[in-house]
Amino acid sequence: MNASDRTPADLLRSALAADPARPLVTFYDDATGERVELSVATFANWVAKTANLLQGELSAAPGDRLALLLPAHWQTAVWLLAASSVGVVVEVGGDPADADLVVAGPETLEAGLACSGERIALSLAPLGRRFPAPPAGYADYAVEVPSQGDRFAPFVPVDPEAPALVVDGREHSGAQLVAQARVDAAALGLAPGSRLLSGLGFDSWEGLSTGLYAPLAAGGSVVLCRNLDRLAPDALEKRVESERVTGTAL
Repeated sequence: MNASDRTPADLLRSALAADPARPLVTFYDDATGERVELSVATFANWVAKTANLLQGELSAAPGDRLALLLPAHWQTAVWLLAASSVGVVVEVGGDPADADLVVAGPETLEAGLACSGERIALSLAPLGRRFPAPPAGYADYAVEVPSQGDRFAPFVPVDPEAPALVVDGREHSGAQLVAQARVDAAALGLAPGSRLLSGLGFDSWEGLSTGLYAPLAAGGSVVLCRNLDRLAPDALEKRVESERVTGTAL
């Protein structure tokens, strides 16, 4: 990857320039049987649309705080990179009452109502389906995002030294996040083309790093697994083989 990359959005731009067709995120939900594979280009398109939604429809600006109340999921990864593109600070599991906007899933809708700002709900259903009806107090992400532009340009350049992520009670700037992701990638033995399977949640730095940032920083990809405890050991072995996994974080 480009040594000059200083934000997660920079890492994604470099990945897109290097090989847009290669897989970046392969997602499994072993509670529903869902499997989704996103190339760098497809993932970047989702990020651009979501960043345009953030900056445009939701009027988010650099420094605004977003309470992210979502599990490990490919759409969660999209929101993390979209926020980085705009300069919005993501607080993983943050208090919605203290946030400028909230992004919630089916299990956190009630908690998210404490946010007095914009509220976005994700069904997390297979194929990114919308809710049968938008949850009260929320806009449905699956309804709002398709019409957004496929290219994104921030109104204000993102400062790599500004806060970008809060997790485990610790604040990271974009530059710190990228630097730590590179350290983690080296510790995990990741290199361009590596394929890391992660069954960890996104409620810790370790889970976020193995499930997104470290593979992205290394020029690799991630097989992100939700509800992996429902998968039999022999089925996990088959997945590792079929997905050409080179390392695991369980």
